[in-house]
Amino acid sequence: MKKIFLLLAIFGGSIVAPNLHAQDTPETTKDNDGPNFSKLDVSPMDVALFRGENNEPVARVLYSRPQTRDREIFGKLVPYGEVWRTGANEATEITLYQDLMVGDKTIKKGTYTMFTIPREKEWTIILNNSTNIWGAYDYHVEKDVARITVPVRKSPVPIEALSMSFARSNDGANLFIGWDDRYVKVPFREVN
Repeated sequence: MKKIFLLLAIFGGSIVAPNLHAQDTPETTKDNDGPNFSKLDVSPMDVALFRGENNEPVARVLYSRPQTRDREIFGKLVPYGEVWRTGANEATEITLYQDLMVGDKTIKKGTYTMFTIPREKEWTIILNNSTNIWGAYDYHVEKDVARITVPVRKSPVPIEALSMSFARSNDGANLFIGWDDRYVKVPFREVN
C-alpha cells in the first residue's frame, strides 16, 4: 500500500511540478501549442466615448495613456511648439459618428487622427485625414481638416496618466485632455 502511495506521489508530482516552474519564468505566455501574448504595455490604450441623448454614439477617441512617472512632461518629454501624437504609441484617433463643428469648421463624420501642438499657454488641436499611423512621424499639414487653438488650464489635482473624457455641453460636447498639472477643453458642437 505504501508503495502505491509513493508511486502516486512521484507520478503526481512530476505532472504538477513542470506547471509550477513554468509560472515562475518570464516566458509564461510562450507556448508551442498556444499564442504568445505580450506583456502589458506601459502606455495602455484606452477609449473615451460620448453618447447622445438617445444613447447613440456621437464621438469616440482611441488613445494610449503614457504615465508621468516623475518626469517633466510639457516642454521636456513633450516639447513645446512641435506636433505631438496626443498620447503614446499609435497616434490618437477620433471617430465622429455624425457631422460636428470644431471651431468654425464643419467636420464630416468619419475617423481622423488628432494631433496637438502644445505650448505653455495654449494648444493647437489638429484633426488630420491620415489614419493608422504610429507617432507623429507621418504627419503632413496638407492633410489637416481642422485646427483649433484652446487655452491651457491648471489642473486642481495631478493627473498621472494622460486622460481624456467627454462632457455634455449646451450645444454638443467638450473633450477634456489632461496630463500632469494641466488640461485643455476642446469644444465639439452640433451642426445646425
